[in-house]
Amino acid sequence: MKQRSVKDLTAAAVVAALYTALSLLSNSLGIAFGPVQCRFSEALTLLPMILPSSVYGLTVGCLLTNILSPYGLPDLIVGTLATFLAADLTRRCKKDRLGALPPVLYNAFLVGALLAFQQTGFGAAFPAAFCYQALTVGLGQLIACYGLGIPLLRMLRKHLRKLN
Repeated sequence: MKQRSVKDLTAAAVVAALYTALSLLSNSLGIAFGPVQCRFSEALTLLPMILPSSVYGLTVGCLLTNILSPYGLPDLIVGTLATFLAADLTRRCKKDRLGALPPVLYNAFLVGALLAFQQTGFGAAFPAAFCYQALTVGLGQLIACYGLGIPLLRMLRKHLRKLN
């Protein structure tokens, strides 16, 4: 197992705190959970492209946020897993537009499936509910990742270049 530096752990902790705080802000506006969930914190899901240790911070932040989920333990597990898988894949991406795609797809499919299951079980209505939930969750993710995340990532890169 790779040894983590204090710098990596600190960065992950700061990202976890930021993710949680931004999610709480989204929750106070009523947009953190539900079919169209547009968490401001999801803009941070592109950070692994420039800060690999943020994968763990995003995962912990999502876990802490999902404690508040009205969907209970399943969302705590599935939502957090979606964030971890997306962040890990985003970390490997080289292009911004491609790096924003994993959070959109993982959340659309995994969280969409969870919400559809919560509504219908695996009955006859599941496929239609899944299509609707995947579309609406994906829409919220598109807004957060492409509308907020890519501009944030580019701004951070610009400021990092000035520091170096």
